[in-house]
Amino acid sequence: MAIDRDVALNSDPTVREVSWTERDVILYHLGLGAGENALDPAELRWVYEKNLQVLPTFAVVAGQGISARAIPPAGMALPGIDIDLRKILHGGQSLTVHAPIPASGTARLSSRVADVWDKGRAAVVVLEQTATDSDGNPLWTSGMQIWARDEGGFGGSPGPESVATVPDREPDKVLVSRTGPAQALLYRLSGDLNPLHADPDFAAAAGFDRPILHGLASYGVVCKSVVDGVLDGDPTRLRHYAVRFAGSVYPGETVETAVWRNGDRLTLRATCPDRDGQSVLTHATMEVSE
Repeated sequence: MAIDRDVALNSDPTVREVSWTERDVILYHLGLGAGENALDPAELRWVYEKNLQVLPTFAVVAGQGISARAIPPAGMALPGIDIDLRKILHGGQSLTVHAPIPASGTARLSSRVADVWDKGRAAVVVLEQTATDSDGNPLWTSGMQIWARDEGGFGGSPGPESVATVPDREPDKVLVSRTGPAQALLYRLSGDLNPLHADPDFAAAAGFDRPILHGLASYGVVCKSVVDGVLDGDPTRLRHYAVRFAGSVYPGETVETAVWRNGDRLTLRATCPDRDGQSVLTHATMEVSE
């Protein structure tokens, strides 16, 4: 059995120490398309060590650079979970930021399977990671939903249901982000070496025309766009960010993000105008400080 829910939920968390440098942060930002205009001071803050800012979504790759994973895994192997990479897609992601992430640092990272949902033919594995600094102070908590095709039917709960809705009015702002044709190849150097994002044959076997951009890259692209375009370029104003991945982006395509604001809560909808407005991110919200 590829999924044993009881084993997955009752296993002890995996705890490890992770560290990162300014170089890791800059490489991550470049993988999101930062620095396209190298003469723009606002862009240099993401890609130049002088006054370097850290996008909060860096948390999802902190300590996971290519040196830490030089050989791509054959599957997702966790206690009670053993699934071929060809069967999994990143279904959703959340991030709660407890403190600003430093440009270089060390954290204690605790990882566990928080839940497993039975969607019928598919299963959803919910992974949770918490990070604390050397004094035990919380830095961030992240949640990842992994959609595993053909792994359902084990009789578990289907998980919570929610409907993707946006306000019944025009968005307060529409932000446009153009991805580069080699962006997935650059982004994967931050740690996710899944061949789905580099190998045309592997992507074809998974049902895609060509390699796709990482879901977490789309997640970061939209975050950067909102920080730049709505939060006055201040990443420390982001408190919480959650999305579902509704569609893939091919490197070179544009991501268009509509933003509705209601006080300290933002509702987002990201689409791909290159493919008739196909959804990229849904159920997307941010909580921000004024």
